Amino acid sequence: MIYQSRLKKLYYEVIIPNLLKKFKYTSIMEVPILKKIVVHQGIGISILDKKILDISMKEITEIVGQKAIFCYSKHDESGFKLRKGVPIGVKVTLRRIKMYEFLDRLITISLPRVRDFNGVKNSSFDGKGNYNMGIIEQIIYPEINIDKIRKNMGMNITFVTTAKNNIEAKSLLSYFGIPFQK
Repeated sequence: MIYQSRLKKLYYEVIIPNLLKKFKYTSIMEVPILKKIVVHQGIGISILDKKILDISMKEITEIVGQKAIFCYSKHDESGFKLRKGVPIGVKVTLRRIKMYEFLDRLITISLPRVRDFNGVKNSSFDGKGNYNMGIIEQIIYPEINIDKIRKNMGMNITFVTTAKNNIEAKSLLSYFGIPFQK
């Protein structure tokens, strides 16, 4: 038997029929899907301390379960003491099983650990069906050992969907269980 994520199973058994009925699609192929999740951490202070970049790489890799890669600067910027080709961030692109597993852990374990959590913002859609959310501290993830943190760093999480607009994307993500503010 092939392993299938809980959320992937939910997508095929519950979300597709609900979206077909809600938006009156004529074909299953019109139903939006979650294509990928990109986890990105920009580390501007890495210019001063190179160890922070390595620590960030290790933490992101532990959180998502896939090796992260460095993001490099594209231009020289003297105001920020930045040279072209210097690593300034870390990112991971998740697809398929790892994407669903990360989303499941984010919804069920990590987001409830956020202090004074009232849901994620409704206004972070880009108009083309993609959603961006920011996490202020990495300590909400159980994979991170709080005693070993040198500096609290946030991260950006981007949900890339095939939805045509914000309403379809919000419906898709809501059915997955992302708690939007009321």
